[in-house]
Order: sequence, then structure tokens, then C-alpha cells
Amino acid sequence: MTFSYFFLSDEQVRRLVANGRASREFEARDELFDPSPVVKLFTPDAGATWLLSEIDPDDPTIAFGLCDLGQGYPELGCVSLDTLACLRGPLRLPIEQDVGFQATRPLSAYAASARLAGRIVA
Repeated sequence: MTFSYFFLSDEQVRRLVANGRASREFEARDELFDPSPVVKLFTPDAGATWLLSEIDPDDPTIAFGLCDLGQGYPELGCVSLDTLACLRGPLRLPIEQDVGFQATRPLSAYAASARLAGRIVA
């Protein structure tokens, strides 16, 4: 199955899907998989941010990561990439990728910081 989203490069999709496969392997062994985020997405006009670490290899329209809708309650969970592709803020701007983002820690560390701050701190 081939798919693409304007906010993800082919290399990022490859890494996200590979992390999704690895996550399943760890889960099968009852082990925790805690990769670093692959990409940071944001709404330039609405205050929402996503740090994505995985794509479901069986449903590549679903990603997993740290999601912050800008309301003070960031959480780990799944998000529809199709929904992100259609999402527009108040000025009708599409989501963007933070091209300068370089993950320096695992997703759980970003989640812990976000819970304390009430927003993603990356």
C-alpha cells in the first residue's frame, strides 16, 4: 500500500512504520517500546502540536505519538493522518512540520515534560 502526506517525507514514513513494527514486536514480548519522536507537526495558527513516533503498519493512516490540542492536556494516543491532512486553523492554514526539530529523548520523556507544563515542550 502506497500513501503519502504533504507533511511527512518518504524517509519519515519509513521510520514511523518501522517503529510501528518494532512496537508490535516488543508488545508481543511484554516489553516497553519507547522510541524518540520522528517528526514534530504543528498548526501555525491554532496552537496544536504532535510529536509522532509510529505509524500502524496494518493501517498506515493511523499514527501514534504525543498529541497536544493546545488546551492544556497533552496526551499519548493515536491520530488519523487523514484528519491531520484536512485540518485547518482559524486562518485556514494547514499543519506544518517543524523542520528544525531533532528529538533528543524518548517519547515518554517528552510526555512527562508535557504533563508538567500543560503543553509539549520540545
